Amino acid sequence: MDTPRQTKGPNRARDTKRGQTQNTTPRQKDGYARLLSQHRSSKFRSYLEQYAQQSQFQGEENVPTTPIKTHSDRQDIPQRKSDQAQIEYSDSSDFSPSSWKGKGEESSLSLYMDKVNSRGARQDSERKEGVSDGFWRGERRDTATSQDGDVESGEEIGSVKHRNSQHQQRRNKDQPFKEPTSNQGSNDARDRVGRQAGSSGKEHEKKKSKKKNVPKNNMDEERDGLFHSDMNPEMTKSPHKPNNMQPQAPNSNSLADKGKKNRGGRGGKKQVFEPYMSAEDVSHALKRGELIQGPIRINPKKYHEAFIPSPDSPRDIFLDGIVARNRCLNGDVVVVQLLPREQWKVVRSDTDCEGASEPEASAGKTQRPGKKTPPSPDVIIEDQYSDQEEMVKRVENVSLNAKGGEGVNQDVPSKPNSTGEILQRTAKVVYIVEQKHSRAATGFLKFLPDKPFAMFAPVDHRVPRINVPLADCPHDFGSRPGDYANILFICRITHWPDDSNFAEGRLAKTLGQAGEIEPETEGILTEYDVDFSEFSHEVLGCLPQTLPWAIPPEELRRRKDLRKECIFTIDPATARDLDDALSCRPLPDGNFELGVHIADVSYFVEEGNALDFIAGRRATSVYLVQKVIPMLPRLLCEELCSLNPLTDRLTFSVIWKITPEGKILSEWFGRTVIRSCVKLSYDHAQSMIEAPDKLFSPDELPPVAPDHPVDEIHQAVLNLHAIAKRLRAQRFEGGALRLDQLKLSFTLDRETGMPQGCYVYQYRDSNKLVEEFMLLANMATAHHIYRSFPQKALLRRHPPPQSKMVDDLQEFCDQIGLSIDFSSAGALHKSLHSTLGDDEYTVARKEVITHMCSRPMQMAVYFCTGVLKEEPLFKHYALNVPFYTHFTSPIRRYADVVVHRLLAASLGCGPQLELTGEEVNKQASHCNDRKTASKRIQELSSELFFGVFVKESGPLDSEAMVMGVLDQAFDVLVLRYGVQKRIYCKAMEGLEKFHFNKVGKRAEMTLVWAPEDQDKAPVRQEIAIFSLVDVQLVTDGPMKYSAVLKRPTRNGS
Repeated sequence: MDTPRQTKGPNRARDTKRGQTQNTTPRQKDGYARLLSQHRSSKFRSYLEQYAQQSQFQGEENVPTTPIKTHSDRQDIPQRKSDQAQIEYSDSSDFSPSSWKGKGEESSLSLYMDKVNSRGARQDSERKEGVSDGFWRGERRDTATSQDGDVESGEEIGSVKHRNSQHQQRRNKDQPFKEPTSNQGSNDARDRVGRQAGSSGKEHEKKKSKKKNVPKNNMDEERDGLFHSDMNPEMTKSPHKPNNMQPQAPNSNSLADKGKKNRGGRGGKKQVFEPYMSAEDVSHALKRGELIQGPIRINPKKYHEAFIPSPDSPRDIFLDGIVARNRCLNGDVVVVQLLPREQWKVVRSDTDCEGASEPEASAGKTQRPGKKTPPSPDVIIEDQYSDQEEMVKRVENVSLNAKGGEGVNQDVPSKPNSTGEILQRTAKVVYIVEQKHSRAATGFLKFLPDKPFAMFAPVDHRVPRINVPLADCPHDFGSRPGDYANILFICRITHWPDDSNFAEGRLAKTLGQAGEIEPETEGILTEYDVDFSEFSHEVLGCLPQTLPWAIPPEELRRRKDLRKECIFTIDPATARDLDDALSCRPLPDGNFELGVHIADVSYFVEEGNALDFIAGRRATSVYLVQKVIPMLPRLLCEELCSLNPLTDRLTFSVIWKITPEGKILSEWFGRTVIRSCVKLSYDHAQSMIEAPDKLFSPDELPPVAPDHPVDEIHQAVLNLHAIAKRLRAQRFEGGALRLDQLKLSFTLDRETGMPQGCYVYQYRDSNKLVEEFMLLANMATAHHIYRSFPQKALLRRHPPPQSKMVDDLQEFCDQIGLSIDFSSAGALHKSLHSTLGDDEYTVARKEVITHMCSRPMQMAVYFCTGVLKEEPLFKHYALNVPFYTHFTSPIRRYADVVVHRLLAASLGCGPQLELTGEEVNKQASHCNDRKTASKRIQELSSELFFGVFVKESGPLDSEAMVMGVLDQAFDVLVLRYGVQKRIYCKAMEGLEKFHFNKVGKRAEMTLVWAPEDQDKAPVRQEIAIFSLVDVQLVTDGPMKYSAVLKRPTRNGS
């Protein structure tokens, strides 16, 4: 019988000696016994039993006998966890020592047992080739996320990078199980679902990083060296090799291990990932509460960490490493199984539980640049334990603070123990319900000698490396691979076998040189699955074919004719898709007839045709710095639906009779036809607001309809502004909240499209005017369609913030002396506008605290009222209203098109909606996904252009305000440009040492700068929240930049 396959540890010399003394079993046993004598847990006793079985297995190696029915050594020994990168082995059955270089330590027992079960170490001296400098010139794109919000109304506050709604997760748990959208289900039959975690999940044991000499500013490069290094050709798996593996033997009562058979043998490939459970077993287990379903969120900075929302706890469930993720990618909807309590993660703060980028560290640490430290300030800080028994006691002590019971839903950690430590539940993926990730990535090709495939290294490290056939590569790639070292490609994953850490895929396109705007932009769009292709002939065939188009007479007769009214648009100066217009006519009784007129897109987009299908699939227009990817063909966006001036257009209108104080006396909905008299920009409207007595000449404005003099338009703007101010005041007095964050805008060269300048966008009264009436129309429409279609209405809700995170933030604010009231949305809004001072830095302080307050916020989401039954859950937290929807932007949002159809059906001026409640909810979910992706793309586009701007115009100097302090770094808000950057202490030239201190939630840092003159004393600089510092933005590469702290001129400055 063959011996088990070797598992190599990180100590090459020791492994080599073991290879020379393979048969010294008594020595191994004595060593194991000495280790075991230090421990008392049942887990170590199980290792002893396994060792006894393994010893018997090795002793009978050459004797024909019945195989011992036990688990393989690789199944029950915890996998190593990568501290900075995913596990790097190209052939899962043969791990080279270099694969583990820099990986986190495991318990001494685990390492020892790996050696006990090894066949030898004949490959220990083999090293993988280093990555060429040219290959890594294109650095990974920063995938940190930012604020999600409605650009016009500011009605959303949740952050894209933060967790999805946990209440949504609870609903997923209660809803019927959803079949997968791709072929990822396992065909293995399982008799029943167990309650204990399987072997592959045991890599979640606590470990401590061994790499301590990596500078903080080299975090990404270090990660590259681990996860994207060259492969040993002898270890790399062909992407087209048939998968002839046999199932593994079942492991105890593991859910995902049911039905496996023992592979055995030297020649078989070792299975890296567990097969997925069957859809039937998953469905039954979800109903019994034995599994948990939710969207997975992979940390972009520490991509070995992943989280899913917990249905019964404010703390997320942690998934440690790629093995636990089981081939799912960021955003996928997955089903997970909790691991046993002894494999839960000991963390020192709730920040760690939530997968935040900012770690909690031990207070009172002094460090010097150049000393050995953990590889990154982003790494979760945990104490080292020289004695394994102390670690066991620590876990047992923390376990006492968790709620009792052994069931999946009962083992919910409660409060931290006396040392502030808590247990975080860990899990592994057993099924992928829906592949939300596009499976496409941008990256670089690496040539592998003597292989029929190349290695594709994605820029986003959350995506695995991919084997692609050489036939997909450029024809001269094999002979001149260096020519393509800096060329961006797009690759799509086609398959990810369970016996390899590498996926298989096909090259989709060559983008061009890394660092150029257009290739990078196309890569972003492809990664986020944005359809930017031209519209098909079938789609264009749904549009009016006779141009120029005129409104049919019969349609005019069915509508209210408002073409003689003074109606105008207010939009950004560069906007071409004008989907909303305003009117405000004084009435004889002193009140006003105020109208919001929205482009009637549903007239042109008939339900069920090809145009409707493509619009529903795109779901939203995508706004980049230099262009727009439209949801609808440009003939509709910019012509037939756009409310261009001096042109008859079809609209859906909401008209109120309203008092000057903002009290609504009556309301009317209906289909109308308008003729906009002028296209005003926000600047035009702002100038009218700021100069109420000025007589504007026609030359100061765009072309104006002769029927409406400039003075009439000016007075209408002033009336709208006055009413909007009162409505806004009433909203905030009634408990609404708005968290504004700085937005960067660019001026572009007309010929080259390159950024010429940038500035922080100013949110002014003209913006607030438009926002207020769009909110009013959306709220009125929400009430109307919900009354008419309580089972089909598509509304938008905003769940309240995460209570545990709010409590922590409240504690932090109390400790730094900020009087912030988090009891309600309205209380928070009032606090933010009354407690941050009144000086030149008030706006900066508000931005810092706004960033902190946005962290607990959840995202606003579309939903169908017939699916989410509880009406209190419909509430919009930020707006503090019971019902809200999107009605005002149908040219760029498909959700608004559905709302228009519902409104038309309720008024009897349109057909009944053919969609069922479930179909409406499915479309709502898709719109949520695409809106989130669109927002992230917009942020990446801005980051891309700012990186180019820094490269072309830098270095750039600015004041900055400290936003947060970590143990070895701090975050700053660069005031001149509104960008946020992290500054690493290890990267500071001239810094002699730094001291980090934390009391409660309040963190501070003291920087000690080496004296410029030997006769002078070192300069000390205090860093804390709201501290002002001077920084310089410098380019790090084609599209990357960093912030460098400038040396203070005197102590404390």
